[in-house]
Amino acid sequence: MTIVEVGPRDGLQTEATVLSPGDRVELITRLAAAGARRIEVASFVHPRLVPQMAGAEEVVAALDAGRSFSAIGLVLNRRGLERALATAVDEVNFVVAAAEGYNRHNANAGVEETLAEIEAMLPEAAAAGKSTSVTISVACGDPWDGPVAPATVAAIAARMADAGAGEIALGDTIGVGVPATVRTLLAAVREAAPGAALRCHFHNTRNTGYANVVAAVEEGVDAIDAAVGGRGGSPFAPTAGGNVATEDVAFLLERSGIATGLSLPSLLETASWLTDRLGTEGTAMVGRAGEWPPR
Repeated sequence: MTIVEVGPRDGLQTEATVLSPGDRVELITRLAAAGARRIEVASFVHPRLVPQMAGAEEVVAALDAGRSFSAIGLVLNRRGLERALATAVDEVNFVVAAAEGYNRHNANAGVEETLAEIEAMLPEAAAAGKSTSVTISVACGDPWDGPVAPATVAAIAARMADAGAGEIALGDTIGVGVPATVRTLLAAVREAAPGAALRCHFHNTRNTGYANVVAAVEEGVDAIDAAVGGRGGSPFAPTAGGNVATEDVAFLLERSGIATGLSLPSLLETASWLTDRLGTEGTAMVGRAGEWPPR
């Protein structure tokens, strides 16, 4: 199972301590050394809105040109795409919400406006040699609009797949999904967009994130997002809890006989290093309890 490491972006974007570009490069380097092969390294948003992501270009420029991982840049609009394409990111991840409330707070636009913009941008990113994905956020529920119908998410997924998205990611941004929700949602998306590569992104706000990971893996998704230390959230949804933790997901999957290619000791060292830099503990549990069986 591929675990997409989102710690350097989603994991940092709500932290009170703003890491320098140099520290963010160090974090990415450590994660790559731990075995991460897809890493969300930056968000090309205005630093006034998300100061934790300032210096995105500087971060990407400092990454090893012969790197062992695919560097992902998050894009919310055309200006973000222009910035991303001026860098050496390998993948561009576009975002649209499944509900008007979150989309207007996150992108300052309606859902239809964002979808049309992504449809125009996907071919441009592909022409520039970038892999593409589209994350459908608040896929299980929206903090302003409430529950989101699976049919709504499926329709967006089909439209984005038809527009050329290389991968569709389903994001439970505020952590309201449960395994039954995940299974129903994946079934609806698969029916609407057969053959699309699928990724899932879970927050553990209500302690259901890891159960949702199991459900998604059992349903055959291609990748799972996670953030080292279990950090993260949304600046535009104050109730959103942290992401499922990379080290906890790696332990869960490896103990279930599913290879991740990640080194748990290295992840734990990286989580500890990040705690020292940020001055706060993450939500991950394996680092507190320790590896098992003991070495």
